[in-house]
Amino acid sequence: MKSITAYKQLNLTHLQTALPQLLETARREQWTYETMVERALGAELDGREQKATARRLKAARIPSKKTVEGFDFSFQPSLSERRIRELADLSFVRTCTNVIFLGPPGTGKTHLSLALANRALAEGHSVLFTTLAELAQSLESASHPGLMRQRLRRYIAPSLLIIDEVGYTRLTAEQAHHFFELVAAAMSTAHYPDVQYSFTAGSVTDTELYWRGL
Repeated sequence: MKSITAYKQLNLTHLQTALPQLLETARREQWTYETMVERALGAELDGREQKATARRLKAARIPSKKTVEGFDFSFQPSLSERRIRELADLSFVRTCTNVIFLGPPGTGKTHLSLALANRALAEGHSVLFTTLAELAQSLESASHPGLMRQRLRRYIAPSLLIIDEVGYTRLTAEQAHHFFELVAAAMSTAHYPDVQYSFTAGSVTDTELYWRGL
C-alpha cells in the first residue's frame, strides 16, 4: 500500500503499471541497476507522451485520419507534390506562416489540411480543426465581452488552427466582424506586422485558411 501511495504522490502512474513486467524482465535478463532505472524512467515518459498525444488528438477535433503519403497526387497533377512535402516538415508552424489552399470542391484541400494536422499532432504541436460556419456561430453566440475573449483565446491558442469550408459559407456582417476580430487577435499574438483587413458579408473566398496562433 505504501508503494501505491508513493506512486500517486510522485505522479508515476505509468511506472506503477509497467513495473511488474519490468522487474520480471530485469530478473530474467539480469539487468544492471543503471539499466533498470533507465527502463523505468523510459516507461513513465512513454506513458506520459502517449497520454499527452491522446489529449491533443481529442482537443484537435480532427474528423478523420489523413496523411500526406495517402494523398493521390496523380489525381491532381497540377498540384506540386514537392511543395506539399515541404509543408509537411511544418516549418510554416514554427515560423508563424499562413498557408492558404485554393481550389474547387473535391480537389483534396480538406485531405491535405487533415494530413498536416495529423503530422503536427505527431510532432507534439497543439491543433484545432473547425469549419468557418462552426467558428462564426461560436463567436456570434458569445453573450458578453468576457465570453468573446475566452472563445477567441480558444481559437488562437493552438499551434495550428485549420478553418475548413471557408468558400462554402456566407457570413452576415456581424459574423464577418467577429472573423476579423479573430484574425486580428491571431496576428497580434503571433507578432505579425500591423495589417489592415476588410471583410464584408457573404462568402469570404474559396479557400481554406491556416495560421499559427502562437
